[in-house]
Amino acid sequence: MRKIEVIKNKLKIGDEVVVVFEKSVTRFGTGAKIDCPKEYIGKRVYVMVRKSK
Repeated sequence: MRKIEVIKNKLKIGDEVVVVFEKSVTRFGTGAKIDCPKEYIGKRVYVMVRKSK
């Protein structure tokens, strides 16, 4: 069972995490995209948008 919690601005994900990587969002037509390694094609991912400083 998937469990995601936010407690006092801390994120807790109840799934096993294989890798965490950070990328910048880039323009793509009238939208945007995030590039990631092709080994993750077809995998379920989490995209977290951080608050800018």
